[in-house]
Amino acid sequence: MSNFAWMAWTVPTAIFFVLLVVTLATMTWLAAAYPEAERVGVLRIPTTRGDRLFISLIVAAVVHLLWIGFIGTSPLVTLPIGEGMEIASLWLATGISLVLAVIIFRTV
Repeated sequence: MSNFAWMAWTVPTAIFFVLLVVTLATMTWLAAAYPEAERVGVLRIPTTRGDRLFISLIVAAVVHLLWIGFIGTSPLVTLPIGEGMEIASLWLATGISLVLAVIIFRTV
């Protein structure tokens, strides 16, 4: 088990997995309730909701990796909560990823 010590369950990690499960559950419900035909967007290839979700997840991973590589995860602000909870700059990458996901779902 010591090999997995680097896999820390932090609040951002928990939020990520909760949102991923909620997204997949919503997508499953939408597929059952409102079946969809493939649609052709700016990529000029037919895509479904699942395809657009996959593309947006890949884009989110790339945005986060580039953010960590070029900017890092230094704290933006320290909140006066408890021992001074810090908000990492990585949350900005998450916001950018969410905006890109909306764009992908609307245009691809």
